[in-house]
Amino acid sequence: MNKLIFLVFIFSTTVLQAQMLTPESFIQLVRENHPLAKQANIKVEKAKADLTTARGAFDPTITFEASRKTFDGKNYYFYTNPEIKVPTRLGGADIKAGVENNGGQFLTDQVTKGQSSYLGVELPLVKGLLIDKRRAALQQAQLFRSQSEQDKLKMINDLLFDAYTEYWQWTGSYQIYSVYNRFLDISKDRFRLVKLAFENGDRSAVDTIEALTQVQNFQMLQADAKVKLVTAQLELSNYLWNKSDSAYLLPETAVPDTVQFTLYTATGVLNDIISRSTTENPALRSIDYTLEALEVERKLKYQNILPMVNLKANLLNGGYNVMKGFNGALLQNNYLWGIDFKLPIFLREGRGEYKKTKLKIEETNYQFSAKKWEVENKIRNYYNEANLLKDQIRITQQAYNGFNAILRAEALRFQNGESSLFLINTRENKVIETAEKLVALRMKYLKANYGIEWSAGLLR
Repeated sequence: MNKLIFLVFIFSTTVLQAQMLTPESFIQLVRENHPLAKQANIKVEKAKADLTTARGAFDPTITFEASRKTFDGKNYYFYTNPEIKVPTRLGGADIKAGVENNGGQFLTDQVTKGQSSYLGVELPLVKGLLIDKRRAALQQAQLFRSQSEQDKLKMINDLLFDAYTEYWQWTGSYQIYSVYNRFLDISKDRFRLVKLAFENGDRSAVDTIEALTQVQNFQMLQADAKVKLVTAQLELSNYLWNKSDSAYLLPETAVPDTVQFTLYTATGVLNDIISRSTTENPALRSIDYTLEALEVERKLKYQNILPMVNLKANLLNGGYNVMKGFNGALLQNNYLWGIDFKLPIFLREGRGEYKKTKLKIEETNYQFSAKKWEVENKIRNYYNEANLLKDQIRITQQAYNGFNAILRAEALRFQNGESSLFLINTRENKVIETAEKLVALRMKYLKANYGIEWSAGLLR
């Protein structure tokens, strides 16, 4: 109980002197401020802009045509024709309406003299009836917008996995550096006591040299650990950005969460994770949207094999009110219609484009199957690695506890004059070696544990 109170006191004192950066607060900073996270949002906004552009193909348009010719005092002709055209998604039809005011001494016979109005439709009867370029572009833009959301999630998933990895690398480096600090302090105290004993005639000169050598050894190890810690801090700083898009270095007072470093997290059921990855992995869902877009393209390319038959029909009326006096006689007597027909003899261009699109779909299906299998195997690999590392950590922790107990017993014997510095140094080196292995295993375990979620595409 006293030991627990002492540890709580030490921990509280450390927190007051240093500022703990927890993995949760660190990841929140990455989500909100990292350029890649913002770039992922821009990708979605660009897809929304493309969708707006595609919708623009169905915007109503107003046109105005006017011309007049006067020569040698004669009014040859004048034409005035404002028109509004409304594209529709129903059958690819375009509805148009307009008014005309034409006149002059030499007006062409095809033009109605005076004021008139019309209401008409342009409709594809075969090619373009079910789908055309405008509708295909709109459908694909809608799919690409959804796909951009998945691409954003994929970018975030990759970013967070790298960020978590760097955080725990920093934590591991901090742990190793702390271990060397602790043993360096112990070795310095021992050297001071051995030197004092030598001066009193209780220890030989060789003992002071051996104690000093251990101090120097820990100083070298501590210096190397400091280099690795500083490197890890700088690597972690790559993910630190503020809201004004400025990067900053990790504060010197910042310390990692060493408590979470020693905890285990539930990995879940393997089959459930694989099942979730099939429906939620953004890389797989992105390929799904690619397949849907290719299916739209296939339908559009099929239209190139069909003959082009376009119907144009206008209801005509005198004056500017086209519906004035609307009845059966008006429909029978006041109209303009025509048909455009076109059919390439060999259809080679249409057949080639259609076949190429089908091959793209087949190719993408193979890509999806390969990616799905790759994702499942990555999940299995990280899952098995995490579980195996749990066992290794447990065994190494037991060994570390045992070596620590032996070291404490050896230190007590040394104080009683029943042991030697050689044995003390040997025990210490073994404890440090095991501590390094334990930290390395914990870093691997955390990376594997987050690797499960990353492979499944579940990091958000």
